[in-house]
Amino acid sequence: MTIKKLAQGFLLLLLPIVAMADMSGTEKLNHFVKQVNTFQAHFEQTVLDPDGNLVEQAQGQFQLARPGKFRWDYNDPYPQHIVADGMNVWFYDVDLEQVTVKAQNEALEDTPATLLSGQALPEDSYNVRNLTSSDGLTWVELTPKQSGSNFQSVMLAFNKDELQQMIMRDSFDQRTRLMFSQIKINPTFKKDTFKFSAPEGIDIVGEPQQ
Repeated sequence: MTIKKLAQGFLLLLLPIVAMADMSGTEKLNHFVKQVNTFQAHFEQTVLDPDGNLVEQAQGQFQLARPGKFRWDYNDPYPQHIVADGMNVWFYDVDLEQVTVKAQNEALEDTPATLLSGQALPEDSYNVRNLTSSDGLTWVELTPKQSGSNFQSVMLAFNKDELQQMIMRDSFDQRTRLMFSQIKINPTFKKDTFKFSAPEGIDIVGEPQQ
C-alpha cells in the first residue's frame, strides 16, 4: 500500500477528544464524526504484509480542518507532503522533486475520507460493530458496504477520552497501524496551512481544478 493510499484511507480518524468513558466504540465514533472541527496530531505508522513482516515505518504530523482540508507531512524515513485544499489533493515527493495533483473528489473516491463531508454518519457507508478488547481500549470495526472497495476493514481504538490508534486492512491483506500522540483538538491554523504552492523548478503532473 502506498503512502498516498494510506493518507486517503486514514482521514476518518479526524476526531475530537471528549469525555466518553461509558460510550461504546460505535457511539464514540459517531460522536467524534459529528463534533470535529479541527485536529492535529503526531503519528507513527507501520505497515505489515499478510505474513506479519514489517514493510514500512514512517512518522510525521497530521492536520485537518473540516470540511475537506487536510495535510499529512511525512518527516521520516523520507519527506513527503500530501495537502488537500478542498478542491485538489497535492502529493509532493521531495526526493523525486515532483508534485502530482488530482481533483479531490476523484482522489478520495471509494475511501473513508468521504466522512470528511460531515453529511453522513459512518453507518451510512459502513457496517459498524463493537469489538471485545483485552487491552483496556474501546475498539470498533468498520467494513465497507459497497463491494469492490480498496480496503477490507478499519479498526479504531479509543481510551476513555481520545483516539489512540487505527488498523486498516487493505484488499491485499496488508495491515497498516497508525498510533497518535501530541493530539490537539480544535487548534487554530494559519490561513495558508492548507494552501499548496509548488517550489520553483519542481515538475507538476496533472491539472489542478480551478
